[in-house]
Amino acid sequence: MKATPYWWETVPAQSHLQENIPSRADVAVVGGGYTGLAAARQLARAGASVVVFEAERVGWGASSRNGGQVLTGLRLDPGTLVRRYGEARAREWFEISSHAIRALEQLIAEERIECEYARTGHLQAAWKPSHFKAFAEEQVLLARVFGHRVELVSREQQRSEIGSDVYHGLLVDERSGALNPAQYVAGLHEAASRAGVKVFEAAAVIRVWREGSDWTIESSRGPIRAHDVLFATDGYTGPASPALRSRLVSIGSYVIATAPLPPCDASMLLPKGRTVFDSKHFLYYFRLTRERRLLFGGRAEFSQPTDASTRRAADILRRGMTQVFPQLADVRVEYAWSGNVAFTRDQMPHAGLVDGLWCAGGYCGHGIAMATHLGSLVGRRMAGEPIDHPLLDDRWPTIPLYSGVPFFLPLVGAYYKLLDAVG
Repeated sequence: MKATPYWWETVPAQSHLQENIPSRADVAVVGGGYTGLAAARQLARAGASVVVFEAERVGWGASSRNGGQVLTGLRLDPGTLVRRYGEARAREWFEISSHAIRALEQLIAEERIECEYARTGHLQAAWKPSHFKAFAEEQVLLARVFGHRVELVSREQQRSEIGSDVYHGLLVDERSGALNPAQYVAGLHEAASRAGVKVFEAAAVIRVWREGSDWTIESSRGPIRAHDVLFATDGYTGPASPALRSRLVSIGSYVIATAPLPPCDASMLLPKGRTVFDSKHFLYYFRLTRERRLLFGGRAEFSQPTDASTRRAADILRRGMTQVFPQLADVRVEYAWSGNVAFTRDQMPHAGLVDGLWCAGGYCGHGIAMATHLGSLVGRRMAGEPIDHPLLDDRWPTIPLYSGVPFFLPLVGAYYKLLDAVG
């Protein structure tokens, strides 16, 4: 079983090392994932000189490790959005998430990025009968407040969508999509480079400090001075940005991938090729790849990913996979990997100035379209556009008594397990 993401083997190995880091640039971007590359592309197209620092290689983090689900909505469900913000503001937030998908599709088309993108639609699967009843309430709310149509499929009829009897009905949203995340981030990198962005891999940012009107960035490959700095490190934020680190909680997400399945077997699992996630707090999410592998992921542990936790999680996920699909009991699992997902205090994405540095992140597992959209937005703001947008809010809430080490994750995990058991 390979301990690297399956997606990595779908893109050719490339090295993008630049010989020398320039002495200065208009903007230095820290993080070579969706957010950083989208922002860098936007800034370069506006005429700025932009350098991207990536500690590993482009897209090494969540941008090439995720499940490739491009989902409508946000981390917070529609009912919570309405209760927290009221109907008008909740509608605005939901429309932002829909616009993010449209903007992603436009960028993919404009830059001709080959990443297997398709509007597959998604299924949310009810783990308990009470969850399906909640789906019915959500269907009404989505139509009334958000003008968003979804369909319900009863447990008796769900075999038309999923080859499993473990769930208690489905909510079907036709507007979601799927892509190959490694191919997408590689294409986004090429688009940024065409715009004039210089990307430096194996260039970890160690320290950033203000000198006059500029910032000095010390990296493992040398220093640079820049007028503005954007931290786009999300779940991989380190000590170089303590203010951002105190606003993001990194949680491990784990994925396994099977050997390629025969066409008839794959079509029985997900007849319409949709992506899926279920209604548990310790949720499962899964989909088929173009090679007909089943990718099956989830928060198998509330912990920081390590080799040991990834192995434990792989066993948990395999048991979960065969619980959902008993017909896969004898199918070989060929890949198991992990990565970080970043959560914010209010479970909403944010961008803005934090201690004079631009920051963006906090996608809470809904990052493909939103990270691209938010990166482009913050790039436009940094380039001088007078954008008034709810996502660009400098009042990014901190987490009390938290400095970046999520000591409380085991307690959170235990609480969510309890909710799954009794809810």
